[in-house]
Amino acid sequence: IKSVMAEAGITFRKEFGQNFLTNRLIPEEIAESCADNPESLIIEIGPGIGCLTKELAERYKRVVAVEIDKGLIPVLDKTLAEYDNITVINEDIMKIDLRALVNEYSEGMPVSVCANLPYYITTPILMRLLESGVKFSSITVMVQNEVAARLAALPGKSDYGAITAVLGYYGEARKLFKVSKGCFIPMP
Repeated sequence: IKSVMAEAGITFRKEFGQNFLTNRLIPEEIAESCADNPESLIIEIGPGIGCLTKELAERYKRVVAVEIDKGLIPVLDKTLAEYDNITVINEDIMKIDLRALVNEYSEGMPVSVCANLPYYITTPILMRLLESGVKFSSITVMVQNEVAARLAALPGKSDYGAITAVLGYYGEARKLFKVSKGCFIPMP
């Protein structure tokens, strides 16, 4: 990751909450968990330099990666060049028209979301996805452990909150597995 970014002359951008996975087994496990149907469209939020994106492209029919950092677009063009089932869009997931995106790329396929979300924007992104009107088959997100506990909390438990209730209205939240902070660069 460091060498790819150094070659491109870019650095990690704190304002985008960038923490890239360094353990290649984690993107594989996330991709495996993302959707049940290999004929799915996967919308990836924040592909970084494309480690998870590659794994998604190898498992699912179509991947649309939405990246806010324009400095990463040339890197993604290079790291994902061998895949013809990936489209990278330089947009802010909080501003993009999700229905239009799905209509343009899904071709009737089931649609799932996959992301490694920064703490500060986890709830706004989840609310945006849920309130978009798009019928996602699944939303798989990597979040801080404390956030995961809140998202998957049971009614009556201390971690249960408004976001937990909203998620319960739309579906079922569950924790899949833990990832140590040592699997990221920079370390969160």
